[in-house]
Amino acid sequence: MRRCLVFDFDGTIADTLGEGLSIYNELAGQNGYNLINPEHLDELRELDTKGLLKHLGVPKRRLPFHLATAMRRLRSRIEHLPLVEGIRDVLPSLRERSERMGILSSNIPENIETFLEVHGIRDQFTFIRSIGKLSGKARHLRSIARTFSLAPGEITYVGDEIRDLRAARKAKVKAVGVTWGLNSRGSLSNEKPAFLIDQPRELLKIL
Repeated sequence: MRRCLVFDFDGTIADTLGEGLSIYNELAGQNGYNLINPEHLDELRELDTKGLLKHLGVPKRRLPFHLATAMRRLRSRIEHLPLVEGIRDVLPSLRERSERMGILSSNIPENIETFLEVHGIRDQFTFIRSIGKLSGKARHLRSIARTFSLAPGEITYVGDEIRDLRAARKAKVKAVGVTWGLNSRGSLSNEKPAFLIDQPRELLKIL
């Protein structure tokens, strides 16, 4: 049995990419940033957070304010968003194989809790950690290890972004990159995760 399995939320469990893109373009239009054309999304999937902000012309100092605004706007729409296709089918088996299974996300607790309740999967997770910002996941992964008296190697983090894999490496936990979210397979592969998968059902083979 695996000691602790931790998931990212946006793009890994919740299919929030389309709505996130819509909300970003609303904010960009109001603040004079570069809009994202969905036809060019594949190019942006190659970029890490720093590169993406530079490309969009979003000042780093304004990021906390914009993120908080985006999370509030998502709050009114979250219950209408879908699960990532296939994730519901694998969660019960993964939960049976894990002493603890949780979520570590930059999203806010209200959005995560509402989404999980609407889709009837809240009981699959033993804890939820929200950091409310784009950085700091490594510190929270180390905090999870301390909370549950785990060695870093007893934790596996599943995420769809370059920053998820970098946080896992920094915290010395095992990383699983998933290609159905924000970043591309190539960009995730460059971070050398322990595993890189294309479908949720592949989690059952490696975990």
